[in-house]
Amino acid sequence: MAALQVEGLARHFGERTVLRDVSLSLAEGQTLVVFGPNGAGKTTLLRVLASLLRPHAGSVRVLGSSLPREAWAVRGRVGLLGHEPLLYRELTARENLRFHARLHGVGDERVGELLESVAMHARASEPLRTLSRGMVQRVAIARAVLHEPELLLLDEPNSNLDPAAVELVAPLIAARTGPGGHRTRVICSHDPTGGLAEADLVLGLRAGRPALLRAAADVDADEVAELYR
Repeated sequence: MAALQVEGLARHFGERTVLRDVSLSLAEGQTLVVFGPNGAGKTTLLRVLASLLRPHAGSVRVLGSSLPREAWAVRGRVGLLGHEPLLYRELTARENLRFHARLHGVGDERVGELLESVAMHARASEPLRTLSRGMVQRVAIARAVLHEPELLLLDEPNSNLDPAAVELVAPLIAARTGPGGHRTRVICSHDPTGGLAEADLVLGLRAGRPALLRAAADVDADEVAELYR
């Protein structure tokens, strides 16, 4: 079964069309990497798939459910990491994760495990507003995977992370989730080489329209770079 099925998707903000004629199918356990310059519509696409924005035209099915009509059926099965961390600045890292854990019926043990995994256990009692951007990004990644979602939507997940932190979080957002298990992912990226290495399917957006849609094995870095020219 397709994890994602998008047909003729369009989304507007006022008179400005941000996405148009986007169609794709992604199988369960595969990774779609989306490339394109700033303003191409990548973040809007993620927000539509996360059921945070309604499509204005076309159809969107996520994990077998039609959006927005059946959004209630998929929200607990999706993890979103956007440009905004979706965390409360006045709460500590631990309080933020505990809050989201309660929303998903997840216990404190999982919170502790994730704080250790992202090397934030020693700073977990400090308000987020006192932490660096890279530390906040690590907590945001922990929040996104807290409930072990079937579908991960990642908007430039390595943003603000130093190389050591990238290595720390890589296992948490990897395609493989355990022995023989894979999760479906959509990753927005500006890194042709790294993005292609992660991808099964590549979508290139330019001014909201698909300019490239092909299996990753048939795409080279030069074609991705062309999207930015």
